Amino acid sequence: MTNTILVIKHGSFGDIIQINGCLRDIRENYEDSEIYILTTPTFRSYFERCPYVDKVIIDERKSRWNIFYLLKIRNYIKNLKFEKVFDLQNSSRTEFYRKYLSNSVEWISSRTILNPNEKKEEFDRKSILERFQIQLSRANVDVRYTQNPQVTWMIDQEFTIPSSIKKNYITLFPFCSIKHRQKIWPHYEDLITKLKIKYPDADIVIVPGPGEYEKARNYNVKILMNNGEHTNFFQLSKILAGSKYVISNDTGPAHLAAHLGCKGLTLFGSHTSPEKVSIQTDNFHSISSKNLYELTPAIVIEKIDSHL
Repeated sequence: MTNTILVIKHGSFGDIIQINGCLRDIRENYEDSEIYILTTPTFRSYFERCPYVDKVIIDERKSRWNIFYLLKIRNYIKNLKFEKVFDLQNSSRTEFYRKYLSNSVEWISSRTILNPNEKKEEFDRKSILERFQIQLSRANVDVRYTQNPQVTWMIDQEFTIPSSIKKNYITLFPFCSIKHRQKIWPHYEDLITKLKIKYPDADIVIVPGPGEYEKARNYNVKILMNNGEHTNFFQLSKILAGSKYVISNDTGPAHLAAHLGCKGLTLFGSHTSPEKVSIQTDNFHSISSKNLYELTPAIVIEKIDSHL
């Protein structure tokens, strides 16, 4: 009978990108096992194409008071007889699953791997990829890729960027989810004007996500979509991989660009640090400011110019 491994990761998009190295390490350490992932409906298509995952289980994350739903999740875990569970979400919800739904399966989370003298609060101050490195290492996983996730497998080679877009283009991500408005840098309009003067041979492009098209139209840029629809994860990867440069708030597409190896820059306010979220690479840089309003387009242009 084939051994089975369960990995749990519900989201968000940036977090999903970050666990690619973890998944590869788990895959290579358990070559003869079937690897399942428990995730949310948003990321079904993503994990169905992920080369390190065999099967996808959808968790709709219904209320913990929904006894019938919880029984369904418990039965999944019980009937598939998982050898191990790697909890890469490390949330209060997945801790609830561990305590009440997992029976006796070995559960590897940022709580269960703590040494007797370690506190969860102190452990969580480490950068996200360092935490994953420790989590897997203490579960006797030979860790090679966790701190260097790469997602070039995501690039949709069949997706064609419209001929109306110059081959030399700069991609911007000036938006964020409604609940993270504090991440939005307020000077993209001025930056676009300066970029057009500084790099007259390059197109400035915005790739709007769901619900962002009307906001994108407010900027003097080219809007890149897929036949009038927003791009999927894999088409977006193709666009980013072809970019001369990527400039973004601290969002999922920024993490995607970073781990595709793109040249680019993320703008951070006081909400967190680039070190904490493990976004910086040799090619992908960052600027941090306690007050994003005070981070001027001139400073950003100077950073881009030195990078290019």
